[in-house]
Amino acid sequence: MKCVFVTVGTTSFDDLIACVSAHDSLQIIKSLGYNRLVLQIGRGKVVPEPFSTESFTLDVYRYKDSLKEDLQKADLVISHAGAGSCLETLEKRKPLVVVINEKLMNNHQLELAKQLHKDGHLFYCTCSTLPGLLQSMDLSTLKCFPPGQPEKFSAFLDKVVGLQK
Repeated sequence: MKCVFVTVGTTSFDDLIACVSAHDSLQIIKSLGYNRLVLQIGRGKVVPEPFSTESFTLDVYRYKDSLKEDLQKADLVISHAGAGSCLETLEKRKPLVVVINEKLMNNHQLELAKQLHKDGHLFYCTCSTLPGLLQSMDLSTLKCFPPGQPEKFSAFLDKVVGLQK
């Protein structure tokens, strides 16, 4: 079963959940050969109705103690741009699409996503450009993130948010 896992972390990102669970997005996800979509919706107000058919399953939950199992089962991860979610996904060597929350002020998440995209580790978009990106992206072009170097990631993060020159 090919699975897409969507995570918003501990926050809420209703626009992302609404976008990815919309009929058009579901059709795109199905057309790409995925037959399961798991939504981790955090404290969001948008709560899609889970369903299961012969060819497709939508699962929804707010929180779990760990996302490890969902990340391991995922063939594609769509995530908010939180540093923790990005790092955890990349360390598991999963293809990652980061969706920027344009409603956040002082958006350090955008800088993080841009840099990791520039380095070839992920794709990024906004909610409005997600359907097009899903159709056009080539996951085989992504490079593996070097594992087990949290100090490098920490230094990179400090640089991105302006704590270090």
